Amino acid sequence: MKRILLLVVGVATAFCAFAQTNPPQDLITIEQNLKKLDVLGSVLYVAAHPDDENTRLLAYLAQEKHYRTGYLSMTRGDGGQNLIGNEQGELLGLIRTQELLAARKVDGAEQFFTRAVDFGFSKGPKETLDFWNEEKILGDVVWVIRKFRPDVIICRFPTTGEGGHGNHTASAILAQEAFTAAADPKRYPEQLKYVQVWQAKRLLWNTFSFGNINTTSPDQFKINVGVYNPVLGKGYGELAAESRSNHKTQGFGSSKQRGEAYEYFKTILGDAPKEELMDGVNTTWSRVKGGEEIDKEAEDIQKNFSPDHPDKSVAALVKVYSQVEKLSDPYWREQKMKGSADLIAACAGLWFESYPDQPIYALGDSTNVHTQVISRYDLNIRLAGIANTSQHNDAAQRNMYTYTDNVLPENETKTFDSKLRLNELTQPYWLRFPHGIGSYNWDVLDKQEEFNQEALPENIPYSTQITFNILGKDITFTRAVQYKYTDPAKGELYEPLVVAPPVTANIRNSVYIFNSQQPQAVVVNLKAFKNGVSGSISLNVPSGWKVNPESVSFANKSKNDEWEQEFTLTPTGNRSQTGELEAQVNINGDPKPYHYGILSIHYNHIPTITIFPPAQAKLLQLDLKIAGKKIGYIEGAGDLVPDALRQVGYDVHQLSENEIMNGDLSVYDAIITGVRAYNVDKRLAYEQPRLLEYVKNGGDLIVQYNNSNGLVTKNIGPYPFKVVNERITDETAKITVLDPNNPVLNYPNKIGQADFDGWVQERGLYFTKDADPQYQKVLQMNDPGEAPKDGALITAQYGKGRFIYTSLAFFRQLPAGVPGAYRLFINMLSKPKANP
Repeated sequence: MKRILLLVVGVATAFCAFAQTNPPQDLITIEQNLKKLDVLGSVLYVAAHPDDENTRLLAYLAQEKHYRTGYLSMTRGDGGQNLIGNEQGELLGLIRTQELLAARKVDGAEQFFTRAVDFGFSKGPKETLDFWNEEKILGDVVWVIRKFRPDVIICRFPTTGEGGHGNHTASAILAQEAFTAAADPKRYPEQLKYVQVWQAKRLLWNTFSFGNINTTSPDQFKINVGVYNPVLGKGYGELAAESRSNHKTQGFGSSKQRGEAYEYFKTILGDAPKEELMDGVNTTWSRVKGGEEIDKEAEDIQKNFSPDHPDKSVAALVKVYSQVEKLSDPYWREQKMKGSADLIAACAGLWFESYPDQPIYALGDSTNVHTQVISRYDLNIRLAGIANTSQHNDAAQRNMYTYTDNVLPENETKTFDSKLRLNELTQPYWLRFPHGIGSYNWDVLDKQEEFNQEALPENIPYSTQITFNILGKDITFTRAVQYKYTDPAKGELYEPLVVAPPVTANIRNSVYIFNSQQPQAVVVNLKAFKNGVSGSISLNVPSGWKVNPESVSFANKSKNDEWEQEFTLTPTGNRSQTGELEAQVNINGDPKPYHYGILSIHYNHIPTITIFPPAQAKLLQLDLKIAGKKIGYIEGAGDLVPDALRQVGYDVHQLSENEIMNGDLSVYDAIITGVRAYNVDKRLAYEQPRLLEYVKNGGDLIVQYNNSNGLVTKNIGPYPFKVVNERITDETAKITVLDPNNPVLNYPNKIGQADFDGWVQERGLYFTKDADPQYQKVLQMNDPGEAPKDGALITAQYGKGRFIYTSLAFFRQLPAGVPGAYRLFINMLSKPKANP
């Protein structure tokens, strides 16, 4: 799989191929949805991260039992590692959001989130709940329960810690608290303007057997989820593997399991099930007033359905839709109106979608929206109206286009044009405002918008509501407005519509490091997304810095114009200061300044992601000495360390296998292996003797952290040591120096306690243990309440050279601009010359 990350002023030109926006209308989907129409039950699964969900159980509940099934993930997986690229933090969370949505398309469940941020591995629930702000995240869970109204809630993890990760345990604690709080009108009463209180029937823990931890037992309630579905032609172990394999950033490609398989459950709250998961829950139409007649109609539709003539079921489905519309229960009325409407469209062969002329526009533009419609049967369906809307439901845009005499001809595509004002940036709602370490900032949204968007996997900024008159009944459908085009090799493709600022400004580097009073050039890459745009670009700098020129004008730029503007930045303060640099674009005639860059992420397994990050860079002025110049880098799972080293002034070269095996490695002052290189690069087992030969001949080899599982060789260093699953998650953990005379602490920079201030997320992960006495252990640290660990940084002389293994999280610290991390990492690259 090839990965492309663009931190540029343009949008990716190689776009992902994804299915059309119209839902599937094949016979398998129709038959499954006909069965679902007759079931009124819902289950919510709760855990902490992308990949925590039990995809086999979700698929079984959604596709076999036909319950409305949802997965609530507390976080978007922002704090994990990326095995297929170098995105971290928010960017990784964006990718994993789309991976979860892709997984749900396979298993049939829905996806929800809270505002919690995955801040990295946590060793206990108290730390997690403190970081997250327990009361706010609990409110999010309560909101999802009240909105989704599950009959049964299932946790992946227990409250007692067997799940290991503190986030896991915290998700179970929150689910348990929310089970009761969702039914209490005194808890989060502000939500009750939009939803009602809800009491689920039971809360279960889906017990598990992971590794050497087995929490299942024969006396627990169990379900055989390994059954075969002849309609799908698959068992749920097969569907689960397809779903789980979408978690590609975590390397979770899964083999398909076939045959009998049981899931076990322990009751936490509510009545324990005895025979069925839904014991005591009425999942038939008789649970709602007026549902008995619908039940009979739905049963008749299934009995009389003809695969050769699905159109013959349309009249009966329209009758059901009309009956559902009259139900007094608002929840099941909404759910079954949507379900029956989709079935009507599928059986009627009614296909429709909306797309703009171009993939990207500027904020404030208007675009043509082309709505294509085809009715494949002679059912006298009439197009009644088209209304384009933004995520804020701009009333001025609604009901703009109505039609009185547009009977759709049989099997003939018709196109209807309308206008759409683009008044919102297509920015993910959870990234619209600055946020803290533990949670995204939703409080600044107005309450209506907050509750409309809260917990949704993503916002759909622009959509079209299309109303058809079908056999005398007006039925309205919604389609996201997405750009459509034809690729000569791949055919018809879709991508999200992008609405950008009029001009974006990307500062070329994310960190600028000054180790003297000498000025540096700061280059800003600009791109226009509007014709005839004029304005100015400037840099906002903190005190202690001077920028020249103060502002530069631009005039009459055309859409897609790209240009660079160079500024000179000079530190005027002391030798140790930090700050933030911000680019500001002013557009003539627009009173609001813009401070946005543009960033696009492209992978083959998810849609293109385009966001507008703050146009900012970090400024560091520090006492930094550098020895050596030329660095060889062996790529691992993906990190930004090479870019950070180039910013300091190193010449970093990515080494190929041919260069490692046949090149002159002595030209490199140091060679570095990227994070998890010994997990993802199988050829390193073959190349390792050559790298150790480089060390023996006088080279400096730095190996960054690797996962303890899946190492391609056990002989990473010249002498034995083990990589173990131990870490220090407290980024402020006290550092004890074990080997104060070690060169990595003294040359060329003298390392002190201040160099460990300001670290982010964690100190390190996957430490070393049982290292041979030839290694020098440099540092010791521990998380609160734990024994000290000394395996974060080990060094050894080997022949004329030096080998270093570090578990410290430099891959996080350097991109974050942590001064001491730069000083220590440079020391590792700077082997003192031997005395003659």
